[in-house]
Amino acid sequence: MAVNKRSASSTTAAALGAAGVALLGGSAFVASSSTQSSASLRATVAHGASQASTSQPSSTGNMQVGFGTVATASLAAFLTRGGRPAAAGKITLQAFESELGVQAPVGFWDPLGLARDGDVEAFQRRRSVELKHGRIAMLATMGYITPEVAGKFPGFISPSENLLFEDVPNGLAAISKVPGAGWTQILLYMGWCEVSRGAGSDIASGRPGDFGWYVLTSEDAEVKKSKLNAELANGRLAMMAIIGMFYQDGLTGSAWGDWANYTESPLRAFENELGVQAPVGFFDPLGLSKDGDAVVFKRRRVTELKNGRVAMIATLGYIVPEYVRFPGACSKYVSFSEIPNGLAAFSKLPEAGAAQIFLFIGFVETFLYKYDESRAPGDYANGGVLGVPNGSTLPEGPDRTKRLNSELANGRLAMMAIIGMFFQDGLTGSAWGDWALYTDSPLRAFESELGVQAPVGYFDPLGLSKDGDKATFMRRRSTELKHGRISMLAAMGYMTPEITGKFPGYLSYSQSLKFADIPNGLGAISKVPAAGWLQIIGYMTLCENTRLDDLSAVGWGSDIKRGTPGDYGFKVLTASDEAGKQKKLNAELANGRLAMMAIIGMFFQDGLTGSAWGDWANYTDSPLRAFENELGVQAPVGYFDPLGLSKDGDAVVFKRRRVTELKNGRVAMIATLGYIVPEYVRFPGACSKYVSFSEIPNGLAAFSKLPEAGAAQIFLFIGFVETFLYKYDESRAPGDYANGGVLGVPNGSTLPEGPDRTKRLNSELANGRLAMMAIIGMFFQDGLTGSAWGDWALYTDSPLRAFESELGVQAPVGYFDPLGLSKDGDKATFMRRRSTELKHGRISMLAAMGYMTPEITGKFPGYLSYSQNLKFADIPNGLGALSKVPGAGWLQIAGYMALCENTRLDDLSSVGWGSDIKRGTPGDFGFKVLTSSDPAELKKKLNAELANGRLAMMAIIGMFFQDGLTGSAWGDWANYTDFGWGSDIKRGTPGDFGFKVLTSSDPAELKKKLNAELANGRLAMMAIIGMFFQDGLTGSAWGDWANYTDSPLRASR
Repeated sequence: MAVNKRSASSTTAAALGAAGVALLGGSAFVASSSTQSSASLRATVAHGASQASTSQPSSTGNMQVGFGTVATASLAAFLTRGGRPAAAGKITLQAFESELGVQAPVGFWDPLGLARDGDVEAFQRRRSVELKHGRIAMLATMGYITPEVAGKFPGFISPSENLLFEDVPNGLAAISKVPGAGWTQILLYMGWCEVSRGAGSDIASGRPGDFGWYVLTSEDAEVKKSKLNAELANGRLAMMAIIGMFYQDGLTGSAWGDWANYTESPLRAFENELGVQAPVGFFDPLGLSKDGDAVVFKRRRVTELKNGRVAMIATLGYIVPEYVRFPGACSKYVSFSEIPNGLAAFSKLPEAGAAQIFLFIGFVETFLYKYDESRAPGDYANGGVLGVPNGSTLPEGPDRTKRLNSELANGRLAMMAIIGMFFQDGLTGSAWGDWALYTDSPLRAFESELGVQAPVGYFDPLGLSKDGDKATFMRRRSTELKHGRISMLAAMGYMTPEITGKFPGYLSYSQSLKFADIPNGLGAISKVPAAGWLQIIGYMTLCENTRLDDLSAVGWGSDIKRGTPGDYGFKVLTASDEAGKQKKLNAELANGRLAMMAIIGMFFQDGLTGSAWGDWANYTDSPLRAFENELGVQAPVGYFDPLGLSKDGDAVVFKRRRVTELKNGRVAMIATLGYIVPEYVRFPGACSKYVSFSEIPNGLAAFSKLPEAGAAQIFLFIGFVETFLYKYDESRAPGDYANGGVLGVPNGSTLPEGPDRTKRLNSELANGRLAMMAIIGMFFQDGLTGSAWGDWALYTDSPLRAFESELGVQAPVGYFDPLGLSKDGDKATFMRRRSTELKHGRISMLAAMGYMTPEITGKFPGYLSYSQNLKFADIPNGLGALSKVPGAGWLQIAGYMALCENTRLDDLSSVGWGSDIKRGTPGDFGFKVLTSSDPAELKKKLNAELANGRLAMMAIIGMFFQDGLTGSAWGDWANYTDFGWGSDIKRGTPGDFGFKVLTSSDPAELKKKLNAELANGRLAMMAIIGMFFQDGLTGSAWGDWANYTDSPLRASR
């Protein structure tokens, strides 16, 4: 076929004239294999084209063509001539569908129809241009990235201009540093590359992009085709990438796109509007506001507010009917209880109902809330707070802005939420998304493959395997295994040098580089010499392209071709037992996934702190340090903000959140007491005309007895407290109100200034946080069991009910005996232990109350001992009280204990230890506090006593521990400055028992190793607990979850 060299070169030059900085030609980018199987046009379309010789080109030709494939042909356009070719052969568009680059999921991609004329010559010319563009774009993309990561060349780029490589900025700004002679060199080099083998020689040979330098080749035709397809795909991606880099570089003046420099950004047109909140700022990814049209912006804001308000109502409409519905009928033929929740409700909507909804919306839009251009978006003359017509309005000022911002944010969240609800409802046919009904789920495509383990099952949240393509799945599995293996090695590489030390001697003699000189973590990259990188790349290539069990098998993907991803002949994890082998391979996958997460975390903390083990003391920009001197910052946690809510350092926002935290904590403390007190005492009389206090159940069930007027009273009371009684004052500390006294008593006594005030306020915060956790736990057990105190006997779905007939055997734990003390079945021993447990529990409950009561209600008036002149007020709370008990007091205590142990109140003639055990009723000493004529009620109360006693034993141990360490009944950890046991502690070197494994003459190095030991120990504690847990549940050291047949996750299968 004749080829117009002038035309080909001119087009190529015009396309590639902007990128001539490459030093080498070709491309070695290889990615996913193509699923196309038909032969390429290079081999099938003749049309008079001469076939290229298959002999190897000369070394000179190799060099020339190698340089030629990476540059443009701007100079060649002036150096070549030729006649106009004969009319090109015409074929249909379908003829190009079998070409290279036609890959799923797009297929043959030609949205502009450039190939619709079927001109083979034009197609080949365009393919040649595309390949050149792609190759240069790949090099250019790497040219953007490499200087940022690996640094720049040493020395001079131009000695005559006194221009160092390090003086050349990255990105487009480098153009300003290229001298005139440099541009001449670039142009000449481009021209030489283009014409050295003959302009258009690749097109003339029928093989676009083939310039005789065979980097991507293979004797296997399919492998070769896969590599060439990968080059095309990567080149296309690189063209998109480099355009994006040019774009952000040109806009921001920064190679990596520092958008803070882009002051003309359309995203800043409305930066002072409502809804512009951290961390996103003004969010307009589609650039809808880039024209700066205020009228259009206002219209869109109105629409956003309406959609958000409707979405908030719709979201509540999904949730509320799951808990409560209107009584009676929605229409003549349909009751509210018959209407399904979610999208299915539309099936019950009568035409008249749809018409009512439509007319109501029209009425609201047209008459009730009329749009007024003089008012802010969403602000209507007769619209009050929460959209109540003619209701109260928001006051002007910062509080108004804050509330309107909250509405916008909540509306946006609700729009996302309702879309998600619609999505899962539509897919599963269930309002709450019962995914077991979604039989078409792409997550079920490979449910029987390795790595599908409980509790997650087949994990593919992005739906990468939804097409069911087994070849693609195997390729991804091979990649996952490689990544996992490297990550496991990398994670060990972080830990091992910290523990065992480094290799002796030199890593590189020529560089005089010792192993000991190489820092651990990311810092090691700076020490790897060029030859080292070549060795690493060479070794990786060897691993990728060979098999240990078949050295003749050379080429990438041998494991995939054999249908065994990750199998390269190196049989470390294997077994003659197929089940055992699968278990090991599953463990490798699971550990690899964990290691990938771990190494990313290690990189993250290393990058932030500059320390391989993440010495956070170096991370001075940490958001956790923004408010380190505020109230609530107490040892051992310090300032606790795991979500980084305070990372912006906004004192106003912090203060608002602290106010909210205090309110929530105070309410939670009251709510917790509200759960406990009614179990022991209630108000006499009636709560309302028809309901007495005694008829109101405790816990969540109380809502069923709450009349509408009562709910209104509560709502109004909360509003009164918030609006009038305790007004927010910016000049006062969070939670501190002008007329609020101790414990919130209006106009009561106030806390004195000084350290005691700070200590009490810190205690309030800590107790409030604890109460929030407590009340959530109470809600949880109440919701599961239907009982305020969590009668787990009602929780019939619990998988942990092993011995339901025993007293104290309560869900979710069941019969709790981890040490196997009762395994001998000795009933007498069991009863003795139960009696002891009850005694301990009762004393612990009294002791726990004894710690709390003096702090809240104060102490008894008068004297504890007249003879000792000892007043109750003189006795400190907690363990410190022991020092004040006189000898006679100890005798009284011991005598009272002996009396309780050896007598019964209901039978004074019964003397001797163990009367309760002898009667077969452990803990029963005749003092009937918890009793009932109803056996079931009696058992319930006794079970509650056991559970509360167990909790109290844990509580009092914790109280003793913190009291003993800090010398304060409530555990003021600021007092914990000294230790009293252990030679290592006395020496001021905890953990140092003279066995110097981790040591160094360098104090900094020693500290680093000891820090590493601590960090590894913490990690190991977490790891071993997890191993114990899975071993205990499954009976397998590596946790074969298939053995865990009692898993609650299998209940529905």
